Amino acid sequence: MIAKLTRELPPAGKVLYEPKWDGFRCIVFRDGDDLDLQSRNSKPLLRYFPELREPLLAQLPEQCVVDGELVVANERGLDFDALQLRQHPAESRVTKLAAEIPASFVAFDLLALGPENLCEVPFRDRRAQLEKCLKKAKPPIHVTPATLDRDVAADWFDRFEGAGFDGVVAKPLDGTYEP
Repeated sequence: MIAKLTRELPPAGKVLYEPKWDGFRCIVFRDGDDLDLQSRNSKPLLRYFPELREPLLAQLPEQCVVDGELVVANERGLDFDALQLRQHPAESRVTKLAAEIPASFVAFDLLALGPENLCEVPFRDRRAQLEKCLKKAKPPIHVTPATLDRDVAADWFDRFEGAGFDGVVAKPLDGTYEP
C-alpha cells in the first residue's frame, strides 16, 4: 500500500497517525526458518541486510507477512544516505557495512499470520495483532509509534522534521490493505 500525499493532516476520529519513515519499504515473509525481505517492487533485500536475519527469526511469529521500513539511524536521526550505501554488489562490503552501519526494521502492518491472510481485515484489528505479536520486540526490531491524537501527530511532524522522517501517515482504522 502506498501513502497518498496531502497538505493537511486529516481530522482525528477515524484514523491512526504514524510517523512516515525515510527508509526502504520492506515486506518481510517468514515461514519457519525461511525468511525473505522484499522491496515494494519485489526486489530481494535480505542479502543487503544480513544482520536482520537472526533478530527477525527470533522475534517474528513462526509464519507471517509484515510490512515495514528498513532504516539506519545515527546520532542525528535517520540516515537515508547510509541506508543506500548498504546496497552493494560485493558480499565482503555488505558484511563490513552490516557491522559498521547496521539497519533496523520498523514494523507498521501485519498482512498475514499463520495461514490467515489479513489484507481484508480492518486496519485497527491488524494493528492490534501486530502489537500483540511484537509486544516484546527489541532493537533492531521495532513497532512504529502510533496515536489517535491529531495534536500528537502534528507535534511529530514539527519535532522530527530534518531528523529523517518524511512526515505523518494517517491510516483509516476501518481500512483494508490494498496493495
